[in-house]
Amino acid sequence: MEIKGTIKSGFEAVGDAFEQNFAEGLEVGAAAAVTVDGEFVVDIWGGDSDSRGTPWAEDSIINVYSTTKTMAATCMLALADRGQLDFDAPVAQYWPEFARNGKDGVLVRHVLSHTAGVPGLDPPPAMAPELYDLDALAARLAAQAPWWEPGTKSGYHAVTQGTLEGEVLYRITGRRMGEWFRDEIAQPLGADFHMGLPASEDERVAELIPPDVVPDPENLEINGVKITLDSIAGRTLTSFLLDATEPRTREWRAAEIPAAGGIGNARSIARIHSMLANGGEVDGVRIMSEAGARRGLEEQIDNIDEVLLLRLRHGLGFARELEGWETSPNENHMFWGGWGGSVAIVDFDARASIAYVMNRMDADLTGDPRGSRIAEAVYRSLG
Repeated sequence: MEIKGTIKSGFEAVGDAFEQNFAEGLEVGAAAAVTVDGEFVVDIWGGDSDSRGTPWAEDSIINVYSTTKTMAATCMLALADRGQLDFDAPVAQYWPEFARNGKDGVLVRHVLSHTAGVPGLDPPPAMAPELYDLDALAARLAAQAPWWEPGTKSGYHAVTQGTLEGEVLYRITGRRMGEWFRDEIAQPLGADFHMGLPASEDERVAELIPPDVVPDPENLEINGVKITLDSIAGRTLTSFLLDATEPRTREWRAAEIPAAGGIGNARSIARIHSMLANGGEVDGVRIMSEAGARRGLEEQIDNIDEVLLLRLRHGLGFARELEGWETSPNENHMFWGGWGGSVAIVDFDARASIAYVMNRMDADLTGDPRGSRIAEAVYRSLG
C-alpha cells in the first residue's frame, strides 16, 4: 500500500504505524494528520475511498460521526469566549421551552459534559429523517423529562448533545450551527470540514463501510457488558436507529447533525484543533482567547458513564481521559472520537493536534487499535 502525502523528518514512525494498520488488514482507506505549533508535520492518506477500489485522494472527505462533537464544542467555546454564552447558565435562559418537565436545572455545562440527563428520546425511536428536522427534534427534547438529576452523573448523549448545543447557539445567534461553524470557524481557518455538505462536494465523499457486526436491539452489549432495553444505555442506543449507511445519502450529508453528521478529513480536523492547541490562534487567525480554548479542559465529572459503561472524565465538550484509549502522556490534553474509529486529540502542552479518519468502521465503540497506534507513534516522535 502506497502512502501519499508528507511526513516531516523525525515523524517517520507515524507513517510506519499508518502502514501497519493496512498491513494487518484493518484498513480499506484512511488519512492521518498531525500539527505541532500550527505546522503540519504529518499529512498522509492511502488505500481506497470505497469498496470499488477508487483511490483515497488528497481531498477525499468522509463522515466522522462523533468526532463532529469536537467541532460543535469548538463553536460553544468560541461563543462563550465572545461573552454570548455562559456555561453556568440554565439552558432555558436561552431556550425557554426546554425548562419543561423538570429540566429548568439543566445548565449549559451539563450539555457539554453529557450530564444533562437527556441522552436519548422518550419515547424512542427516531429514524434518520427525523434528525433532519431540527425544529421537530428540538421540540421532542424540550418536552421530555430528564432521566436523572442533571449534573449528578454522565450518560453519553450520543446524538442529542449536538441537537441541544445547536439549538442553544441558534437561540443566541439566530443562525444554525452549520452556518455559524462555516463562517466563524472553518472558513477563517481554511478547513475543509462541513456540518451540512453542499451537493457540489458529493463526489469527494469516501464511502463508509459499516461494521461487520450490526448491534441487535434485542441483544445489546457494550464493552463486554450485556445491557437491557430499559437501562439508560439501552434506551439511549435504541433512540436513534442508524446502520451507518445513512451518510451515503444526499439528505444526511445536507443535514446539520452536530453530534454525528460532520464531513471532513484528517487535515481539516487537525487544522481546526491546531487553533485550540495553540491558544486560540493559528497562522495569525485568532478564533478565541487562550483562556477560552483551555476551557475545554475544565473537568466536569469523573465517573462510570451510564451509556459507555467505562470511566470517563468529561471536560467541556471533550474527554479528559478514557480507559483503554491511548491519547497523550501530557496532562493538558483533551480528545474525542467517532463511531467506527476516527480520533481527534488536542494537546496544549505539546501545542499539537492529531487526527485520524477511516472508512472501514470497527464494530467496537472503544478500543480500536488504529487511531491509538497513530497517537503512540506521534508521541514517540515528539519524545
